[in-house]
Amino acid sequence: MEYAIKIVALGVIPENRRPSSSSAWLLLILFLPAIGLPLFLLIGSPYVAGRRAKVQRQANAVIRRGLAPRAAIPEGLEIPANLVSLTTMNQRLTEFPVMAGETIAFHADYEESIASIVAAIDGAEVYVHLEMYILALDSTTEPLFDALAAAVKRNVEVRVLYDHLGSRKYVGHPEMNKRLTADGVDWRRMMPIDLLHGRWRRPDLRNHRKLVVIDGVRAFVGSQNMIDSSYLSKRNKRTGRHWIDLNVEVAGEIVASIDAVFRVDWYVESGEAVEVAVDPRPNEAASGMQLVPSGPGYPSEPNLRLFCSMIADARERVVIVSPYFVPDEALQSVITTASYRGVEVELFVSEKADQFMVHHAQRSYYESLLTAGVRIWTYPDPATLHTKFMIVDDAMAMIGSSNMDMRSFALDYEITLLGFGEQFIAGLDDIAERYRAVCDELTAEKWGKRKWHERYVDNVLRLTAAVQ
Repeated sequence: MEYAIKIVALGVIPENRRPSSSSAWLLLILFLPAIGLPLFLLIGSPYVAGRRAKVQRQANAVIRRGLAPRAAIPEGLEIPANLVSLTTMNQRLTEFPVMAGETIAFHADYEESIASIVAAIDGAEVYVHLEMYILALDSTTEPLFDALAAAVKRNVEVRVLYDHLGSRKYVGHPEMNKRLTADGVDWRRMMPIDLLHGRWRRPDLRNHRKLVVIDGVRAFVGSQNMIDSSYLSKRNKRTGRHWIDLNVEVAGEIVASIDAVFRVDWYVESGEAVEVAVDPRPNEAASGMQLVPSGPGYPSEPNLRLFCSMIADARERVVIVSPYFVPDEALQSVITTASYRGVEVELFVSEKADQFMVHHAQRSYYESLLTAGVRIWTYPDPATLHTKFMIVDDAMAMIGSSNMDMRSFALDYEITLLGFGEQFIAGLDDIAERYRAVCDELTAEKWGKRKWHERYVDNVLRLTAAVQ
């Protein structure tokens, strides 16, 4: 029986799967079939079917029909001619077109970012939509919950989504749910596992998106969850570990795209359809922006294709900030190729990632990056650099919830905001300069002196990169 399982696995597992992922699963099944086979049957399928996939297909069709009359690039927006094909690819993969948007502010201070969201909610007149991977009630987020409650009292419709497994492990979770209900907030769990009520989904899938929409005219997108920067860990508080994050606040037509992502996710979890309205007010400060959602509902991996295409187009510089950098072969190749072409490539990561396996798997890629001439900047421990953005030349930049790892490419629901305006790019350049001022540069000489057992652990955990 064991040999039969192994023979079948050799012919079944590689189907529609990248070679690295196939190899990792095959190694696990061939050496530990009693563990590997049940695990593969539970979380190993490259397909996501059922109601969620059906709803996403329906939503894509609605968006496609609704936007059919629009020009691919709205009149008055300037996008470099060589980047039009990039926006075309994004729209073909996700249905979302380039839209006009204004960069209001980048919020790099953790508490100030929450305060800005609170201020926007305090000004809401019609509705508030909040979607978070992690939502927790603590002393840092208390003002957010107060603002939501006050909005409800003003007859503002308040809808809240949070990822079930992402949020439920934090202290005070039951109390948070009770408070949301008592305050009149309409809330739902995303990706819930509730066997008592017949709700089940693959336990390895997550809705990792972070967004807030106010009245359809203002929105926040980025990497920051709504939880204290210590993530409520006693050990983190004792050692001083805290999260460094970044949100961008935008206005204009692009808010409709962000709101559409929320409303699709809301429909999936609640069954309630809510129409999306586009802010019709003209804005002379607007520039081109495009939202790129991704996740199991988009099997073509739009975020990975976007990242690779952006780097491939680089002529002068690429700045990458990612807390979890575990690339697939295509992304690793395009980054090193850009560096070999003479493009100045910088990668910002944490000196020590908060997850053991990811930390060591990530380190296993440093040698080839350094050999290619990529400059690696490490944000000093005990901070966790959780920001996610990329700048290419002075032409375009992106910010969002997506890490540069295979989980974010295929298993997590993510959103990425692509921007072309000078203000958008300059704002991210300022943030990168702040990080550069406090980071240490990891040189090839320094990296070559690491201990042999560290190298061994890095290499072993690289084998798990495709299935983390």
